[in-house]
Amino acid sequence: MKVLVTGATGFTGGHLARHLLAGGDRVRALVRDPAAARDLADAGVELVPGDLERREDLDAAVTGVEVVYHVAALYRQAGLPESTYRRVNAESAGWIVRAAAAAGARRVVHCSTVGVHGDIERPPASESAPLRPGDVYQVTKLEGERLAQAAASETEIELTIVRPSGIYGPGDRRLLKLFRGVARRRFVILGDGEIFYHLTHVDDLVEGFRLAGSVPGAAGRVYILAGGEVTTLNELVQIIAEVARVPPPRMHLPVWPFWTAGAICEALCAPFGLEPPIYRRRVDFFTKSRAFDITRARAELGFAPRIDLRTGIAGTLDSYRRAGWL
Repeated sequence: MKVLVTGATGFTGGHLARHLLAGGDRVRALVRDPAAARDLADAGVELVPGDLERREDLDAAVTGVEVVYHVAALYRQAGLPESTYRRVNAESAGWIVRAAAAAGARRVVHCSTVGVHGDIERPPASESAPLRPGDVYQVTKLEGERLAQAAASETEIELTIVRPSGIYGPGDRRLLKLFRGVARRRFVILGDGEIFYHLTHVDDLVEGFRLAGSVPGAAGRVYILAGGEVTTLNELVQIIAEVARVPPPRMHLPVWPFWTAGAICEALCAPFGLEPPIYRRRVDFFTKSRAFDITRARAELGFAPRIDLRTGIAGTLDSYRRAGWL
């Protein structure tokens, strides 16, 4: 197929573009800076310069494609107004669905997040679990789902929404602090560490994306995509430590002083657009359970995570060492 990937210069989007290429698809990527995507061009991806916020750029990007994979998003960055998150994470979803429909595309696969479910009170959560986003990123991702669904309903294009859990793998930087902290024996656990944490290896995730774009029955459906293993935070850091060949973290500290310090730091740093040294969302990492049920994706997509956690962690640590990040 001829496909379009947005967000291809990012971690997940880049892996997806290469995965689709390897599977025989002709891949196009909408990129703001083609110079930053030379590796994709060298791999065979067609680059279309442009911006999600310009309709003429979207029209050029979607022309002649059958499936659009909308992965581009603004993750958590300090000092940005809510309006910026809303344009990139929410409004762009509706824009790209309408542009794809007008160009005659068959389907849009929209990347959301399991974060739209918020804290999971009764894990594991399925797609029907309550929607309780907790921060501006999660709120605008849920808005993006709803705007994409409204646009798809109006234009009658097929839409499939995927909600990945925590993504990791070679080259990932979001979980670098966790892996590096454990490997350097500097990681401290806040609370008892018995909350659930559910990771998804990027290679499994992008195969899930491909299935969401190609399985006929996926049209109009929402899928949680997550790894085949769920651990507690204590178990996760134990595995990371074993693979890194270091003693596992033993120190546990109370949560509330760090949560209070995070609130104060956010209040002081936000007016200046500074990244606070500690913030409440980072503390939430230690307090909110994340465990998900992928039964629907297994049954309807044939989604079958194949990379076990220990193997995935080993490959991720190796990539960090090669990059000099550890």
